[in-house]
Amino acid sequence: MSKVSVKICGITTPEDAIAARELGADYLGLNLSQGFPRSILPDQAVDIGLVAETPLVAVLVNESLDEAQRIAELSGAAVIQLHGDEDRAYAEELRRRGMWAIWKAVRVRDPADVTSAVEALGASVDGLLLDGWHPDRPGGTGTSFSWEEVSALRDLFPPEMKVIVAGGLTPGNVAEAVRALRPDIVDVSSGVELHVRRKDPELIQAFVRNARGEE
Repeated sequence: MSKVSVKICGITTPEDAIAARELGADYLGLNLSQGFPRSILPDQAVDIGLVAETPLVAVLVNESLDEAQRIAELSGAAVIQLHGDEDRAYAEELRRRGMWAIWKAVRVRDPADVTSAVEALGASVDGLLLDGWHPDRPGGTGTSFSWEEVSALRDLFPPEMKVIVAGGLTPGNVAEAVRALRPDIVDVSSGVELHVRRKDPELIQAFVRNARGEE
């Protein structure tokens, strides 16, 4: 089993950040665009960053470039994850404005969505996040996609582009996702929650162990 990295997303409190870090998370995702179930403000992200000792991923949806830059700077994000309709030019300009890495999410209905995203984004992003498709919501729905259909495309990704797999992952299925897709990073939010905005340490521990094939 690959020593895949783990991102715990939808972190809303310093307590959950500490628990995720201690249980092996490599990245903590913070929803910093407003109006979503797990949204927090940049000043809350600062409080989380003070205790996290783990790279923070600012999850943004259709922010202006200036606002995305402002949020990322305020929160101390190491990565900006774009979950809206942002295009290649937007990603390139946002990358130019700071030292952060840029990840772009694509909602996968079929393999063509993945192929189109890789071709459209090229070297403008550092990672492509494969998420489940939902007609109305940009992410965080717990919706999966066909790993088997997409697995054949794994070698089409440029070697410098990280592959991040999200969408419906749980402690019970993450090992299968890792085997099928050979991702660099697996990303979970609702799959390790007690309820929205509150993580379950036991589920985080099980997720990390199963993702990495640890006993």
